[in-house]
Amino acid sequence: MALIPHVIGGEKVDAAERLQTVFNPATGEKHHEVPIASVETVEQAIAAAQAALPMWRRTSLTKRANVFFNLRQLLKQRTPELSAIVTAEHGKVLEDAAGEVARGLENVEFASGLLNLLKGERDEQVSTGVDVHSVKQPVGVVAAITPFNFPIMVPLWMIASAIACGNTVVLKPSERDPSASVFIADLFREAGLPDGVLNVVHGDKVAVDTLLDAPDVKAISFVGSTPIAKYIYERAAANGKRVQALGGAKNHMLVMPDADLKVTADAAISAAYGAAGERCMAVSVLVAVGDEMADRVIPEIVSRIADLKIGDGAVAGTDMGPLITPEAKARVEGYVAGAAAEGATVVVDGRDFKFEGNGFFTGPTLLDHVKTDSKVYREEIFGPVLAVVRVDTYEEGLELINSHQFGNGTAIFTRDGGVARQFEFDVEAGMVGINVPIPVPVGSFSFGGWKDSLFGDTHIYGPESVNFYTRSKVVTTRWPNPDQSKVDLGFPSNS
Repeated sequence: MALIPHVIGGEKVDAAERLQTVFNPATGEKHHEVPIASVETVEQAIAAAQAALPMWRRTSLTKRANVFFNLRQLLKQRTPELSAIVTAEHGKVLEDAAGEVARGLENVEFASGLLNLLKGERDEQVSTGVDVHSVKQPVGVVAAITPFNFPIMVPLWMIASAIACGNTVVLKPSERDPSASVFIADLFREAGLPDGVLNVVHGDKVAVDTLLDAPDVKAISFVGSTPIAKYIYERAAANGKRVQALGGAKNHMLVMPDADLKVTADAAISAAYGAAGERCMAVSVLVAVGDEMADRVIPEIVSRIADLKIGDGAVAGTDMGPLITPEAKARVEGYVAGAAAEGATVVVDGRDFKFEGNGFFTGPTLLDHVKTDSKVYREEIFGPVLAVVRVDTYEEGLELINSHQFGNGTAIFTRDGGVARQFEFDVEAGMVGINVPIPVPVGSFSFGGWKDSLFGDTHIYGPESVNFYTRSKVVTTRWPNPDQSKVDLGFPSNS
């Protein structure tokens, strides 16, 4: 069985370490094996990044930008290959995988503008003969720890900005679908990135803890579950590192009585069941304002569920693929099994769907009359489960959203511009959609939630990423005339 290597200092490393199987979730078959890095292997990757840092930070901005222009072209050309890799190891359908490449490409395009992004500021003559300017300099070696659900997009969220800003990177992708990260490293090298600037190590908690504790690693970027995000934030911050740790979500979709029924039902299907619900921006709660709206929209969703084609994502026409592992399937179906006992009405039971073979499939589940104190409402399920909660008023729905521990993304569906504007003003979430169910910002903005969906002060990619991956230095300059120089022990003032 083929081994997926580490990439350290530009070399493919088949370290003789613990091995973990990578499965094809659609068939249940073993796909590859991946080495789980030891402390020593991670330290080798950090050392390679540290060694490459002086050269890379001295590289001109124009040459750095050229790498990203080249990478953009390569990503566009190789999208079919990348999509097939993702589908084979993650399970999402090919069209969705290609969409992931496209969204990652936005961040490459953003990084291509680094000549403008890294501009400092300058003030002339702040005092007689004194000028002040600021520059943005890289923080050093940075670590990117990425999840399984977007093995292309999320790494590009982090490493594009980090490398553009002059840092070197150790990327630790998910060991469940690691091949895409190695492919991305190959494309970076083909685009002209020097060896050692981007390193890839596969691993588990041992690798993560080594990155969190290593003195040479100056910043940590993470996307994953809230418990792990909190752990990473606390441990890395205790070690004096910059941290942006994005956690879990329970994204609500508030449906007003005047919402367009067809648009709302289509959006609910796409946002709840796309990628089998394994998206941090998936809609998992539909908040219906008024029983009439709930009673109208639920049959529309049911009819659309019946039309979904569920199966191997590599087969054309498939709408929804499998979950990533058998453990994920068991966990999701465990929530469904407990929903009725918690008072919910199981309108569509995903466990009733029948599939051939040994893939990790479960069908879409739709729950009605979900209580807000139930596990299926409070916890992130990360699977194709949509819970309907009924409320009487906009204010009640808003309070429901704002009182939840997560504040990643949310959406409102309405034809009333005044209500939509009020929702945008009132709601406590980092990303808001108005008749848009999955409001992932474009690459020129930044991504991140509020409350337990984000640990740290900085959102990911876009303008905020430039601040995260650079340190500002302010330089005050004076070129005095020797004839005017004198000793002055007073505190300097700008006069």
